[in-house]
Amino acid sequence: MNDDRYIVGIETSCDETAAAIVKNGREIVSNVVASQINSHKRFGGVVPEIASRHHVEQMTIVLEEAFKQADMTWEQIDAVAVTEGPGLVGALLVGVNAAKALAFAKQKPLIGVHHIAGHIYANRFASEFEFPLLALIVSGGHTELVLMKEHGKYEMIGETRDDAAGEAYDKVARMLELPYPGGPQIDKLASKGEASIAFPRAWLGEDSYDFSFSGLKSSVINTIHNTTQRGEDINKEAIAASFQASVVDVLTTKTWKAAQVYHAKQVIVAGGVAANKGLRDALTAKFSGSGIPLLIPPLKLCTDNAAMIAAAGFVNFEQGKRSDWDLNANPSLPLK
Repeated sequence: MNDDRYIVGIETSCDETAAAIVKNGREIVSNVVASQINSHKRFGGVVPEIASRHHVEQMTIVLEEAFKQADMTWEQIDAVAVTEGPGLVGALLVGVNAAKALAFAKQKPLIGVHHIAGHIYANRFASEFEFPLLALIVSGGHTELVLMKEHGKYEMIGETRDDAAGEAYDKVARMLELPYPGGPQIDKLASKGEASIAFPRAWLGEDSYDFSFSGLKSSVINTIHNTTQRGEDINKEAIAASFQASVVDVLTTKTWKAAQVYHAKQVIVAGGVAANKGLRDALTAKFSGSGIPLLIPPLKLCTDNAAMIAAAGFVNFEQGKRSDWDLNANPSLPLK
């Protein structure tokens, strides 16, 4: 008897329409992503209504391509996993309704998945988890430290009080008139400049693992504004390097401290900003030789994709968690 389990994953939380098939939560059989970057670039950010329309247009196409690449049929599938939140409500609804229709038509279990759980489980394609583990989630909408003592159980020990790190990156990039998406542009500029500007770091108290990047963002904006008012040229490389140094310093320091306090056997990094070279290098240097393994997913699995949703969905499937037919999009779904 074949004990392998195959999960179809669907992800539409923001501006990527994605479908994937994953074997046993650890092996990617297919992973298809339709990006909308070119559609949103002219607006300098994601336009929710445009994102939703693109999801409707692309959903069937990416699903068919996922099955084609995997050379599989629905008879071989054990369950359908879909992002139910958090995210843009209109975008989420496209994926949720597609998953419900398919699960109902094909008589497969339906599994709702938390988007951040998906980002965490993207790391499982690289290495098996060791508990307790600490996860640093850094993306456009999230900056969080999550403690996991077992599969599928999440304890939030730190979160952003205002702007997420990725959001701050995008806003600073817009002030520097960099093309969308701004995060990678800041990272690239930072590698060419010197961190010569003393931007603030928000530590929020000795025992706090929370984050705040609003003050840093305001400081950068003021620096740009004052430089412009004086009629001086803006040193974009120096601003990018100094801004990134502040963000990376706070993220690395708080993650390191939490790993010690909670006796983490493993630290993982997740989310779109996990692709940031400055952050990857700083965390690697910090944990090198510490005895605490650091996991960072491959670049292609840092951004939104459906393989990560299928991987997290597999854990739910194994634990007997199922969603009812009244599953709905939840743009503020808590991680628990």
